[in-house]
Amino acid sequence: MAERKRIGLREVRALRSGDIVYDDLVRGFAVRRQRDSVTYLLRYRTAAGRQRWFTIGRHGSPWTPDMARDEAKRILGEVVKGGDPAGDKQATRRVVTVAELCDAYWADVTSGRLLARAGRPKKASTLLSDAGRIERHIKPLLGRAPVAAVTRHDIERLMHGIAEGKTAARNKTSKKRGLSNVRGGRGVAARTVSLLGAIMAYALDRGIRPDNPAHRVRKFAENKRERRLSDGEYALLGKALRDAEGAGFWPPAISAIRFLALTGWRSGEALGLRWAEVDVGRCTARLGDTKTGASLRPLSLAASGILRIMPRLNDHSLVFAAPRGQGTMSGFRSIWDRIARLGGLPGDITPHVLRHSYASVAADLGYSEPTIAALVGHKGRSTTSRYVHSADAVLLAAADAVARRIQELMGEAQSAELVQLDRA
Repeated sequence: MAERKRIGLREVRALRSGDIVYDDLVRGFAVRRQRDSVTYLLRYRTAAGRQRWFTIGRHGSPWTPDMARDEAKRILGEVVKGGDPAGDKQATRRVVTVAELCDAYWADVTSGRLLARAGRPKKASTLLSDAGRIERHIKPLLGRAPVAAVTRHDIERLMHGIAEGKTAARNKTSKKRGLSNVRGGRGVAARTVSLLGAIMAYALDRGIRPDNPAHRVRKFAENKRERRLSDGEYALLGKALRDAEGAGFWPPAISAIRFLALTGWRSGEALGLRWAEVDVGRCTARLGDTKTGASLRPLSLAASGILRIMPRLNDHSLVFAAPRGQGTMSGFRSIWDRIARLGGLPGDITPHVLRHSYASVAADLGYSEPTIAALVGHKGRSTTSRYVHSADAVLLAAADAVARRIQELMGEAQSAELVQLDRA
């Protein structure tokens, strides 16, 4: 049984290798010699009844018996308040870096164990963007930092570093002659900080740190895309599509661009559209997985006319097929750029500008925001809409009116006979 006496310099000097002496003044305070080293220790029990050993320090420089005894009293005060200093010390040794936290977050989010705000797993396109922000921005600038030590100022420095181009680079990809052009900028910086905030919230939920340091970071304002096609640019687009038809461009890509112009859909929604989601007879598309969840879209007669001429293999095949393989049209943006140059369109006109332009034309025609939201699939549709299987007459009429106006601006032919046949 270990000896119990008041620990002083005499008792310390008298210790032999392997000896341990407990103090008779402070319960649990002890001194032990191991070979040439003398160490002050404290043994205590946590509030949960678990026994812990806490190493105060080695004798000498600076620890003396009296200083070590005072430190033992202080530690016992923390234990009385419910603390666990030895457990905290062990946790500090097992330092989790930001890179390790990102990997744990990624494993949970890609497996579906971690859901987005709407209670659904993140979409594949979102995960692809998140992976790039983690690997190209967060890990290079903050990956080695301990999660517990990250402050709001660290995240602000990361944001400004991305905005100033510190992480900009050109990297080879797995594809032959493939290059990844990593850019900085304020928009990328703001979105990266938002993702880092979600990762830190993940750390908070799992007890890795007690707060979220990204909460108080003031991000750069997102630049809203206010660009819309002018009447002249609509005319250039129409001519470019007609010229592309005679220049050997991939026909489904041309049809997809025309479809985007006449519907205001997101390009990913059109390129991922499958025949099972389309009811041409009812002029309706029911999309099961969009940015805002399931979505019912009215199809104008002009848009339905585009679908009628597309080749259909089966219900599960894509409406706008890729030149090769069964996947979506990965080269669509390249084809868009070539057609835009063919028509002399400005470089800032992207497929997304077609969506904003469609909504703007609808507003020009006097349609309300709820009607426009229903046409283009904005978030905010009523709960009952999920049980409706076809678009109503009001929305179909609105879709027809907007599409006819855009066809007029593009110089596209309109068929009166098609209108009469379909409505019958």
